[in-house]
Amino acid sequence: MDEDLIRVGKAYAARYSLTISKRLGSGIHGIVFVAKSKLGPGRSALKLHRDFAAYKQEKLVYERLSQRSLHRVLDFHLPTLIRSDDEFLAIEMTIVKPPFVLDFAGATLDAVPEFSEEILADWRASKEEQFGQDWPKVSLALDELARHGIHLLDVSASNIRVQ
Repeated sequence: MDEDLIRVGKAYAARYSLTISKRLGSGIHGIVFVAKSKLGPGRSALKLHRDFAAYKQEKLVYERLSQRSLHRVLDFHLPTLIRSDDEFLAIEMTIVKPPFVLDFAGATLDAVPEFSEEILADWRASKEEQFGQDWPKVSLALDELARHGIHLLDVSASNIRVQ
């Protein structure tokens, strides 16, 4: 499966005069590579999605962030959309350094996910354990994103880095 995404990434790179270098990360929704412009200086992150639904959801979130000129939430950097391509299920964005919030493929827009109080309490407890003393900062960042209608469900130390 990764080989297929690598081929897609190479085709995307050829179309947009980029070279693909190291892998920045991967997960259930896709793979992220560093992309470098052949036309000048500059690097970006290129996320190649495994399926259309996750791609479309993440694209909508990045469009919302762009429309609202959101590049930061509190102290957390947010990637900025450079371009997206429906044919390749690809999103190209700026590379950010910690503290950051990444990966919006599992986010919902405007609709607050409904969970029972018991499930929410268990979720909060697991996130408090996972993030430790940083949980209050992370929680505030999630609340701020929610004020913009962006509700993150995939909250992990790989997607939200404080330090």
